[in-house]
Amino acid sequence: MTSQPDRKALTRAAFAAAAVLTVVTVAGAAPGAGAAPASPAGTPKLKLIAASKAVTLDRWEGEPGVYLDLGTYVTVDGAPLELNVTRRSYKDPVVARQILRNGTRTTSRTLPAGLVKDFSGLPGFLEVSVKNAAGQEVTRSKGTFCPNNASGRLRPDAPATSHYPESCSTNPFTLGSVWGVEKGWAANSSTVDYDKPVDLPVGEYTAKVSVAKKYRDLFGIPDDHPTIKVTVRQTGDGGSGGGTSGGGTTGGGTAGQRAASPSAPSALSDPHAQHSQHSMGAGHAGHHFGPRGADAPTPGALSHALEARGLAHHLGDGLGHTDGSRVAPALRADGRRPTGRAGVPANVPKPDLRSLPAWDIAVTDGEDGDVPGKDYLAFSANVWNAGPAPLVVDGFRKPGADLMDAYQYFYDAHGKQVGYAPTGTMEWDPRIGHEHWHFTDFASYRLLSADRTRQVRSGKEAFCLANTDAIDYTVRNANWHPYNTDLSTACGQQNSISVREVLDVGSGDTYTQYRPGQSFDISDLPNGTYYIEVKANPAHRLQETDLKNNVSLRKVVLGGTPGARTVQVPPYDLVDAP
Repeated sequence: MTSQPDRKALTRAAFAAAAVLTVVTVAGAAPGAGAAPASPAGTPKLKLIAASKAVTLDRWEGEPGVYLDLGTYVTVDGAPLELNVTRRSYKDPVVARQILRNGTRTTSRTLPAGLVKDFSGLPGFLEVSVKNAAGQEVTRSKGTFCPNNASGRLRPDAPATSHYPESCSTNPFTLGSVWGVEKGWAANSSTVDYDKPVDLPVGEYTAKVSVAKKYRDLFGIPDDHPTIKVTVRQTGDGGSGGGTSGGGTTGGGTAGQRAASPSAPSALSDPHAQHSQHSMGAGHAGHHFGPRGADAPTPGALSHALEARGLAHHLGDGLGHTDGSRVAPALRADGRRPTGRAGVPANVPKPDLRSLPAWDIAVTDGEDGDVPGKDYLAFSANVWNAGPAPLVVDGFRKPGADLMDAYQYFYDAHGKQVGYAPTGTMEWDPRIGHEHWHFTDFASYRLLSADRTRQVRSGKEAFCLANTDAIDYTVRNANWHPYNTDLSTACGQQNSISVREVLDVGSGDTYTQYRPGQSFDISDLPNGTYYIEVKANPAHRLQETDLKNNVSLRKVVLGGTPGARTVQVPPYDLVDAP
């Protein structure tokens, strides 16, 4: 069922995909996409421009303000702008290095310590001042610049496609990112206050945009100040009653709600409106709302691509919903069961599944199907693939059955299939809000006692795999352009004869545990210290390069009284992400 599209969603979708410049769709790269093509210039030339001298911003009735989509871009010429952003561990700070290419010679320089604090982009890059018709400044703000933002070519002789990743990661436990803009391309920089709408009444304004001095000095950017005429107009209502709904949402007893692959700007619609929208899409209403507005995570917890496209209400479940910049083709199994004898050569590359510590942890009073009046511990969890090979699992169905036989496939360094192995089953989940195929035993979640010797709660073992988060794009064979960045390319339908689910190298799969059977019922647990355990490949059904790095633990401290429970989440080394 498709309801009337949410207007704010459409605005964000348009922003994420383009803005004013003509956007060239980025072509998918093969796994193992490497460094940028050699450039004889070596040092990129950056410049801030405005694509238009005037923009019109819609202020929807019921919305708190407008989003400053000013259509400003950072142009790059002479050589690609390329940054490698890494941290050795969660005990180490983030380090950003600029990669400089001059013919066959490659050098790097380290950006000043502390300048880049996470993987969402260059903080405080853009400075914006907005004045009203009387010349009075009404708002001043700064914005983070993600070089991987929606981008386009400046001229016809520029590279036809960009091989750089298409977004910046906002997962708090990201380990490595690659940011880049091709030579002759421009990246959108209009992310100012995208998490915070600006309360501008209807009227005429003038916005002046500039690059912060520390970045002008660092990259040799001219001190330009593009000026944009801004018209704010009142339009309709906020669209709180409608939204584009996909073919069933994820979540429920064995399938978690999904976050999508990370991208640039972020803004959540009203969570209650979101959930009512996805309720309509699922064909039923009457949801029970917890303190977060049903199964919506805390604002800012979702990775940015989904939020930027205004699609947080259905979390990627729908045809063609990917990371906001392209339509991913469906990933299909061969349609035939493997023939011959199962086996895997000893030296064939295999995936390496690793779990991240839980985050976005909070107490909720539960969602649909939960017991009213009980307390639940909700959280987000991610299992990612450190490579060097993708995880490829195909399911094959016996006619009329609600189970598929699952096989893991293996490929040599040239991408040729060289083996396969049985690896359990995929099951059809007919419940409203699911209605897709889950691969069993991919991961498990447990709540452990303070001494970590006793399991006090457990949940979730069946998943539909998707590349929702870029966890480390600096590992060997990382695929910077994974195909299945949401569930529309992975889960199949009731009439599917086969399903292919893929977790690419460098990417992870985030589930947020807000629905029955996923969050932990803590109603009868005494106050005290516990650990959330996230375990990848718990039954060792999948073949990996290393089975010793599959478990992560996150400490939580429960307090409060029944019906008003609290949770404290200490930092995980240097990562303070409750």
